[in-house]
Amino acid sequence: MNQEKVRLMVVDDEAHIGMALDHIFSVAGYEVKTFTDGFSALEAVTSFAPKVVILDVMMPGIDGFAVAKAIRQRPGLDQTAIVFLTAKGTLDDKMQGYDAGAEVYVVKPFDNDDLLDKVSEILSLNE
Repeated sequence: MNQEKVRLMVVDDEAHIGMALDHIFSVAGYEVKTFTDGFSALEAVTSFAPKVVILDVMMPGIDGFAVAKAIRQRPGLDQTAIVFLTAKGTLDDKMQGYDAGAEVYVVKPFDNDDLLDKVSEILSLNE
């Protein structure tokens, strides 16, 4: 029986973080697409239809908060979970992230296993 992989999108302008997250989640069995900016992620998000989007906040052009709000307004993506993974860790930053539609807000540096657990937890709640 061929079980379909859960689709996950990573959006981070730091290529090494994108590659690391791609590796971590691919090894864990996810289908991963990475993007280095919010515009290209928004172009692909509807057709890729990820179950989870992991978003950085500080990116050139359009920040992660704006990307999250745009995803929340897209038809068919209402079940897509948003996880912020960012160096911006003040209470105001976190509140802005949750206001933009995030389920989880993780501050860098992060623990790989902790991030995997958080994503797995979100997915089990959305089933």
